[in-house]
Amino acid sequence: MSPVVPSMADRDGKIWMDGQMVDWRDAKIHVLSHTLHYGCGAFEGVRAYKTASGTAIFRLEEHTERLFNSAKILRMKIPFTQEEVNEAQKAVVRENQLESCYLRPLTWIGSQKLG
Repeated sequence: MSPVVPSMADRDGKIWMDGQMVDWRDAKIHVLSHTLHYGCGAFEGVRAYKTASGTAIFRLEEHTERLFNSAKILRMKIPFTQEEVNEAQKAVVRENQLESCYLRPLTWIGSQKLG
């Protein structure tokens, strides 16, 4: 019998969402979001590694630039600067005291634009 894997929704920690740190369990997107219904969204996968001098986020600026380029192709306006998104990713690592991790910055269209 396979071990039971804990739900991703049942965790402690912080997530940067809509410009602020929120508790992991409080980070929710409405079921009627445009992105959920039509698949319009952009995301990146960013690795952070433990190093002798602390946690290092691999190619952070390049990943964030690609996120913004993907959003631009979809005609999505990210309401933050690339630097703000970079700083948010660093803050998530610090706030959660992560030595190595996988970050998933993503952008979506909310329920106000369904259809």
